[in-house]
Amino acid sequence: MSANSFGNIFKITTWGESHGKAIGVVIDGCPAGIEISEAEINQALALRAPGKNPHTSPRKESDQGEILSGVFEGRTTGAPICICIRNHDADSSKYESIKELLRPGHANFTYLEKYGLFDYRGGGRSSARETAARVAAGAVASKFLKYFGIELYAYIKQIHSVKANIDYEERHGFHCRIYENPLFCPDAEAAKTMVDLIEKAKAEGDSLGGVVEFLAIGLPTGLGDPVYQKLEANLAYAMMSLPATKGFEMGSGFKSAGMKGSEHNDLFIEVEGKIQTKTNHAGGTLGGISTGMPLIGRVAFKPTSSIAMKQETLTASGKPANFTLPIGSRHDPCVAIRAVPVVSAMLALVLADAVLLNRCVRL
Repeated sequence: MSANSFGNIFKITTWGESHGKAIGVVIDGCPAGIEISEAEINQALALRAPGKNPHTSPRKESDQGEILSGVFEGRTTGAPICICIRNHDADSSKYESIKELLRPGHANFTYLEKYGLFDYRGGGRSSARETAARVAAGAVASKFLKYFGIELYAYIKQIHSVKANIDYEERHGFHCRIYENPLFCPDAEAAKTMVDLIEKAKAEGDSLGGVVEFLAIGLPTGLGDPVYQKLEANLAYAMMSLPATKGFEMGSGFKSAGMKGSEHNDLFIEVEGKIQTKTNHAGGTLGGISTGMPLIGRVAFKPTSSIAMKQETLTASGKPANFTLPIGSRHDPCVAIRAVPVVSAMLALVLADAVLLNRCVRL
């Protein structure tokens, strides 16, 4: 299996399976001298970990990252950083009764077609459990970006039909409003309605989709390259590599298709001796290169494929069958919720790589 790495200079390679002994990540190309600790990595992992509230999977994983290499006396050394996260609460027995069934919405069919073998225990390598390794790497990338004054945010923008109302100009306490809410939604009123929808879907044995929005403030101009390494192209690649993603947009996104050029164009203005744009329909890039305006985009996540309803399917040999989740199965009713810290991590990884690449462009 190839393609387990991401990035150019700040490069990560993740490893491990959902029900294996451990998962982890190797970070290559991280500059030396960055202050980082296991506590900071574990703080980020705690945001993604399951079992924190009734709106996510009840699987209990402490998600404690252990730094095995690349950090000495609290600072990165420039050597590869290896972070290991042990699996403790993997119950593979729940998957024995369904290992021969093609699970609707899951990857076991395509994995079997491609590799002829599939680790059915929790989805193996295709499991969202792999994203914990990305969050661990993202914690290091985020710490690097802080040296440049770059602020990163990710939060729930929408669950099913309910959209959060967000004041992008009022960011005082924004981080607290996001992470003090069990849904990672800064709009407390919208979050209440979202919770009601989630509880209703759970009671019906169903699930919901959602949208995670990301925001980066304080970016310099010039990040990204104008053809195959456009900043938004790399962001799309990063976000769409996450499990359950089905859509990506920047700035006005798909709404741009219904606008006129006179409406969408961001006019240039000067503010306190600095060139910027009057609006930000482009979402912080032009020609694939950052403008210095806030970088903003959204990622759409499909409803969780694992639902309690009985579904028609086939066995791996093609015989008709019914699929029902085993008793005691543990799944998220809305995967978008725990995807918030993962989206933030992928944002950090893309931007850290872009900052390092930009050091090479001119004298």
